[in-house]
Amino acid sequence: MSTQQAAIDPVGAADVAPDSWVRIGDEVRSKAQMHLAARRAARGFRELGVGRGDVVAVYMRNSFGFMEATVGAGLVGAHVTPVNWHNTPEEARYVLQDSGAKVLVIHADLYRAVRDVIPAGVHVLVAETPENLRAPYRVSAEAAAIPAGAADWDAWQANHAPLEEPFETAPGSMIYTSGTTGNPKGVRRNPPTPEQMESSLEMLRLVGGLTHWDRPLHEATLLIPGPAYHSSPNGWMFIFFNIGANLVVEPRFDPERMLALIERHRISHVLAVPTMFVRMLALPEDVRNRYDLSSVVHVMHVGAPCPPHVKRAMLDWWGPVISEHYGSTEVGAVTYCTGQEWLDHPGTVGRAVPGTTVVIMDENGNLLPQGESGEVVCLRPTYPDFTYHGDDAKRRKADRGGLVATGDVGYFDADGFLHLSGRASDMIIFGGTNIYPAEIEAELMRTPGVADCAVFGIPDAEYGEQVCAFIQPKPGADLDADAVRADLGQRLASYKIPRHIEFADTLPREDTGKIFKRKLREPFWSGVGRNI
Repeated sequence: MSTQQAAIDPVGAADVAPDSWVRIGDEVRSKAQMHLAARRAARGFRELGVGRGDVVAVYMRNSFGFMEATVGAGLVGAHVTPVNWHNTPEEARYVLQDSGAKVLVIHADLYRAVRDVIPAGVHVLVAETPENLRAPYRVSAEAAAIPAGAADWDAWQANHAPLEEPFETAPGSMIYTSGTTGNPKGVRRNPPTPEQMESSLEMLRLVGGLTHWDRPLHEATLLIPGPAYHSSPNGWMFIFFNIGANLVVEPRFDPERMLALIERHRISHVLAVPTMFVRMLALPEDVRNRYDLSSVVHVMHVGAPCPPHVKRAMLDWWGPVISEHYGSTEVGAVTYCTGQEWLDHPGTVGRAVPGTTVVIMDENGNLLPQGESGEVVCLRPTYPDFTYHGDDAKRRKADRGGLVATGDVGYFDADGFLHLSGRASDMIIFGGTNIYPAEIEAELMRTPGVADCAVFGIPDAEYGEQVCAFIQPKPGADLDADAVRADLGQRLASYKIPRHIEFADTLPREDTGKIFKRKLREPFWSGVGRNI
């Protein structure tokens, strides 16, 4: 390990303060150490011919290497494409080729799985898979080691002198959006202007829970328990890093460990998704009450609709510190609500943040009045504009008179709070009637004995599609399809009740705990001749 990468524990270390720090697993590095490593990487990237507008792909789990490669690429003006390491080799090949990546930085065990499909001409730098990632992901010592003949990422960094200022303006990460209706596309954003950076700051402080933070920023600590290949963890990780706050980044989400980390490191800010709430609430009561969570002043949750009874249970447990914001990779955060505002407007994802336009349109682009459901369309002018890498036509398709369609369906209540009905692409068309899975999933989560669920449409010869539900029962629960339907029948119209129900001890998941719905849906649509 090189000198600038030596682990430093900031607790009680006066020589580290006020410099901020990052903890991943049980290792800690100061921001100064990480920035020095990133500047070494930047020099190396530049010598490889990487510059403004180019792409560096980072195919790594949450780690110091992920962060240092991302920051280093930004210093030379390059976009960073974080690759979802759950991808199949073919999916990985597509992203690497479509992005036009000049350099790939990858963990050793992941490299072994995809090295045969890496496009020609990509310069590959392989990092040893860190110790703290081996056991959680069942990586052997042999698989974690750098294969013979591969370029060693750490040694490569150490062999370069740090890049000196002036640095380029970082354009940020080029996240590849979900490919549920075909191959994903990278959201390629213009570098922000100084004016855009300044005008965005107040919004970030509001949504990030820093507006009322009256202590030095190096005393704020954000917990990131989700994978950084997702846009929200990726964005907030680097926002807090760049403003001088501290980070606790988890290699993998674990519900009790998350509570323990909050107590141990006096976490002030947390980023979470609803599935994490579900899994923490499933812990035995004595475990939930074991940990002191009083240091938390702000929880951001994003990523999916939260079932109202889950949100209410979390607010009862953690208090009104839980906020919510809504947006997308394309437009950033566009709505926000506090815990109290949610209690006053159950189910909302908030009101438009200052300076942002959010409207509801019908299929012809006409504005819809309050209470009517339609396409959510928005724009935050202070957020740099984007296109889809290599697919300007897709960007034009998302345009609604200068605004951007998010792909979600929703409506505004009388007080201007947005409520989501679901994803337009997830919509089930049952005999001409539109059904949104999110509504059914929220009601299923209220059914006794249901731990988690996924609802989607499957082919139906008579009605086109029918509602299908996969249900993961709670341990020891005795569920059957008829009982589930009877329970739902008390709260849902009959056409929304799943005709096809399957039970599974486990459901395929991402690191966040979010269900891989596409993997459940694919077998039903295979050979039907329709993209899913």
